[in-house]
Amino acid sequence: MNRALLLFLMLAPWASFAQVINKPKLALRNWATGLSEPVALANCGDDRMFVVQRAGSIKIISDSMTVVQRPFLNITSQVNSGQNEQGLLGLAFEPNYLESGYFYVYYISGTGTGTSRVSRFQVSNDPDSADAASETIIYEWPQPYWNHNGGDIHFGPDGYLYVGFGDGGSGNDPEQNGQDYTEPLGGMIRIDVSDHDTTYTIPESNPFFGSASDTLPEVWATGLRNPWRWSFDRSTGDLWVGDVGQNAWEEVDFWPAGDNSCPNFGWRCREGFVATPGVSQSNCGGAAAYVAPVAAFDHVAADQGGQAWCSVIGGYVYRGNWYPHHAGRYIFTDYCAGDFLTFGQGSDVDTM
Repeated sequence: MNRALLLFLMLAPWASFAQVINKPKLALRNWATGLSEPVALANCGDDRMFVVQRAGSIKIISDSMTVVQRPFLNITSQVNSGQNEQGLLGLAFEPNYLESGYFYVYYISGTGTGTSRVSRFQVSNDPDSADAASETIIYEWPQPYWNHNGGDIHFGPDGYLYVGFGDGGSGNDPEQNGQDYTEPLGGMIRIDVSDHDTTYTIPESNPFFGSASDTLPEVWATGLRNPWRWSFDRSTGDLWVGDVGQNAWEEVDFWPAGDNSCPNFGWRCREGFVATPGVSQSNCGGAAAYVAPVAAFDHVAADQGGQAWCSVIGGYVYRGNWYPHHAGRYIFTDYCAGDFLTFGQGSDVDTM
């Protein structure tokens, strides 16, 4: 993985969603160096940027090219990073972090295939140093395989903590977790962590709160293969998900804010806009039973600039003031293709 963290300058105008349109190439500049496998970024409400490093530490960037050498948090000894999809994978600060001092991380613990763990930590008296001994384990779930761990975590506009899980790994979802409502794998959970005297409670507005069935009350969404990176639009609260595909399609999913009816994004029955190639459709519904993606990219058709897609990396809806042409547009990329794309709901994709 590239050791340099880059600031991406967005330069493409609006277009329609009929096709991918080639635009002037993206200009990049080094913003920070000396990092080791950075996998996630987060902001706590001030001018600092926090960088999650897969092996198990978090670094602070206080300004361009200024990386604080001492880690904000170092839990390397607790993190299982043996395989390239394992490690410390997610970070989320409480909405009132500058007052409360609490933040949350997602990492793989244990040995072998490991266990997904969400933990709460607290900052020390030094704002640039967390108290590594303050860990409270909030949620754990064992992983059947080493890959497809998801790991992105965010607070939603409702103040609840959302955690994205992959389908548990291997290929073709052999455990059929994507369509299983009795466990979190292949979906997202939504929990209330506002009471620091306990681990979490379940919001009453969760789709399966109080259900008499064997559905897991934490579950908020399902049908995802590996939501490696996803985000909420900070203006509207809408959800955007980059769901990593298998052998044929990469997809971007969308769900509107305030709808807690448990979206089912289709995996393992659907990949992109089609029935998953090579996967039995027994126990699967038709296309109308699932939430279709808002964009899908073929692994074979290299029409995004010459390189086929292999692993979508979800991004963010731009709500800044520096680039007015990008206001309200979703910005994302792919691990193999490397192009940065931008589009608005119902509009065409631009190559940046």
